[in-house]
Amino acid sequence: MAVSKCPDQALVTYSLGSCVGVTLFDPEAGVGGMIHCLLPVSKTDPEKAKAKPAMFTDTGFVALLNAVTAEGAKMERLVVKVAGGGAPMDSAGRFKIGERNYAVLRKLLWKNNLLIAGEDVGGTKPRTMRIEMSTGQVTVSSCGEVTEL
Repeated sequence: MAVSKCPDQALVTYSLGSCVGVTLFDPEAGVGGMIHCLLPVSKTDPEKAKAKPAMFTDTGFVALLNAVTAEGAKMERLVVKVAGGGAPMDSAGRFKIGERNYAVLRKLLWKNNLLIAGEDVGGTKPRTMRIEMSTGQVTVSSCGEVTEL
């Protein structure tokens, strides 16, 4: 997880497969953040969740939300973008970690009255997600293609 209000920075996360990547950006305050969550719910390992809350979607998203608002972002101005939540190594659909990550995130967004402005989720391809702090532009790179969310 990272938060910034430095317009010269870009935040990047790599290898989003079943993990879910989320960016939050307040265009008026110039504050944004990004998180890369591995697992849906922290109750599977409460001790690890205490030590590394960003590892889990439920605790990580809340931590990101708190961090960006602490830096001056306002909830009503946040632009949310999401990538990942796929199943790159679960073609049989047994574990559905990506689907579960995405479902937990959607529930948290709904509880906080936040909508997704752009997303690239599901499937089997790995993704790299990038947010430019100067503009809030979010891009997703995968298999040689770059898409703006």
